[in-house]
Amino acid sequence: MNHDLPLADPALDLFADLPHGIRMCYRTFGHPGQPIIVLIAGLGLQLVSWPMAFIEGLVAEGMHVIVMDNRDMGRSTHMSMQPPARWRLLLGPAGHYQIKDMADDVAALLEQLGVAQAHVLGMSMGGMIGQNLAAQFPHKVLSLISIFSTTGNKQVGQPAGSTLWRMLLSKPAWTLPEAQDRFVAMMRHIGNPDVPDIEAVWRNYIEQAWQRDTPVQGLLGYERQVTAVVASGDRTNLLHSIQAPTLVIHGDHDRMVHPSGGEATARAIHGALLHTVCGMRHQIDAAITPQLLQLIVPHVRDAERQTPVNA
Repeated sequence: MNHDLPLADPALDLFADLPHGIRMCYRTFGHPGQPIIVLIAGLGLQLVSWPMAFIEGLVAEGMHVIVMDNRDMGRSTHMSMQPPARWRLLLGPAGHYQIKDMADDVAALLEQLGVAQAHVLGMSMGGMIGQNLAAQFPHKVLSLISIFSTTGNKQVGQPAGSTLWRMLLSKPAWTLPEAQDRFVAMMRHIGNPDVPDIEAVWRNYIEQAWQRDTPVQGLLGYERQVTAVVASGDRTNLLHSIQAPTLVIHGDHDRMVHPSGGEATARAIHGALLHTVCGMRHQIDAAITPQLLQLIVPHVRDAERQTPVNA
């Protein structure tokens, strides 16, 4: 078993039944009483996608880490509506849940867990959810870290043409080896295949994800999450209202979310700091973890110092 990812043991999963009918699956790492940081996964990814090196690095720096399956993924609630055909996404799908609803899920989970305030870190679509959370629930977010994400403005942050073509031509995988091969092929394109043993990490992740979800659920959940991103439109004006200290991190070699998405995010949030990581692609792994922690940890500690004692 590759220990760059959390173990696939179902006993590690915890569940919270939220008042609005969503059941969230989550895990915690570290010691209660330490500053809490919530990690929000990206499009189509489960909570086991976070590298263990990244989680353990945060815990070693004195943080209590919460990871979760977003709705429609992993062992959290899968919605019942049929996702629209991909061509209909161009028309702006109506009547579908949006990023703001996924932010409501995170806020409700924190409430259920008795967490009054937390630092929030989201990657890709998770960054969008984190941005909305900070805007919708400013009293809950001590600081925000948005990693290779964007604002929803179609003029920025778009996938490379080569990436979009691969996404449009992707087909469902009905066996584990097939799912692993297709994930590896996509990650070779948007991730960093030069990281030592990374292909084993990618295959290990899909093996774990396969145990926590069915192929049909995973496919429909992915399509509904894509729809949520599209249906949410341009959130730039909403981001203007964010008050939490914000760190925006983006790689200069990102083929999934163009670096202009990170630049636009930083411009939209007052006082946000933008850090471009040279050579970083659309991937968080053990190799990039030390560099990310050097950015994230001081940001969180600065926010902790600025927080009133009775907040």
